Amino acid sequence: MSWGSEQQGQQGYGHGYGQQVPPQPYGQGYPRYDQGYGPLAQPVQYEQPWQYVAEEPQAAASNTIQMDPVQAEPRTEPTPEPRSAPEPEPESEPDAGPKPKGGGRDRYFDALRAVALVRVVAYHTFGWAWAGLVFPSMGVMFALAGSLMAKSLERPALKVVRSRMRRLLPPFWFWGFFVVVAMLIHDWMPGWQIVFWIVPVGDPPGNQWGIQAWEILWYLRTYLWFVLMSPLLLKIFRKAPLPVLLLSLAPILVFQYAWQPPYNRFGSGLTDFATFLFCWLVGFAHREGVLQRLKPALVILASLALLVYGGWYAFAHQAEFGTYDLDEVPVAQTFWSAGFVTLLMYFKAYYNVDFAWLARFKRLDRIVTIFNGRAVTIYLWHEIALVLAVPLIDQFWKVPAFEKWLPLESQWFMFGIGWVLIWVAIPLVGWVEDVAAKKKPKLLP
Repeated sequence: MSWGSEQQGQQGYGHGYGQQVPPQPYGQGYPRYDQGYGPLAQPVQYEQPWQYVAEEPQAAASNTIQMDPVQAEPRTEPTPEPRSAPEPEPESEPDAGPKPKGGGRDRYFDALRAVALVRVVAYHTFGWAWAGLVFPSMGVMFALAGSLMAKSLERPALKVVRSRMRRLLPPFWFWGFFVVVAMLIHDWMPGWQIVFWIVPVGDPPGNQWGIQAWEILWYLRTYLWFVLMSPLLLKIFRKAPLPVLLLSLAPILVFQYAWQPPYNRFGSGLTDFATFLFCWLVGFAHREGVLQRLKPALVILASLALLVYGGWYAFAHQAEFGTYDLDEVPVAQTFWSAGFVTLLMYFKAYYNVDFAWLARFKRLDRIVTIFNGRAVTIYLWHEIALVLAVPLIDQFWKVPAFEKWLPLESQWFMFGIGWVLIWVAIPLVGWVEDVAAKKKPKLLP
């Protein structure tokens, strides 16, 4: 099996909006206008997840991180209490969630990110339409990132945006070099749109041969949109948190019933932005303490209403979209993800859950740490790992013992081989994330 049909010159624009396409056995994502449907040519999702930004210490009042203030010399007249210096920019990607009271990383957020990554790889292996209903990974990832972005913006906005882009782009460039060279070898003739391989504010182009690799980049593009818009979004959110949060559900309904975005890079990006806008803002609501002030009954009823509408829409429009897969139905994705992540974030905010018990299971805790320290690596390279698993399994058929005793035809076997290759990629190429974060490169985080 190959990466897909070797048709050159095909370029895609992420998730198309509201298009009717045939069901896909493997793929996911809002359909692209030019998309092919080879055996492994599937649109893909994902997340990018990051690490935690320590809270900026306040003058002797911080309950998260305390820094010893410089004591003033004794004076006969009262003097203002000295303030500690501004906290330096963290060395790791600030996307792992708030720190628990006892210090250290918040394992609740870390665990959610790890589960989201596992679910993504499973979805891209098995193509389960119901996977998004069980755990809407992308909505969860955007909510976690939104929470940490709100905290990061306590520092100057330009510095935060530059920091986020610095941590994201070098791993993307490193990965993209191999993908672009491979497509050029397979007769791809790029146009001016190749600039999106430098800064993916629009979906980078590619040919049909490499579609399974480059289609996952819609997530990086959407994440960059949110990063660039967050300073403005946070200002608007703080003026009227609950009304803004509720109104963030409106754009996707407008796109569905009133005005459809153009079928190009801009339109695709606009649709994805609207689809996950509520999830990003509910991350703001968590960080700003808005959720914590709400009554449990109100949050639960509102979340259930969102889930019911999202689930109903997916199944009621199954004939229109050819599937109930949330990744093919933007409105259903928006409302189901909104209800799901609201419950997750409220549970964290109201009960102050931190999953500190993970420390008692050292191997599991270590795996969660690796997943969070190498989230970008896992996301970018997991599709290539699944692609390479196919010819590798083909070689197993040539060994009689393997053919007899190994379940070579099983997708579960492919899933396992894919993870083996992912774990090979983590120490092999994951160090690029350390370089991007201005840290000493390590084989494992």
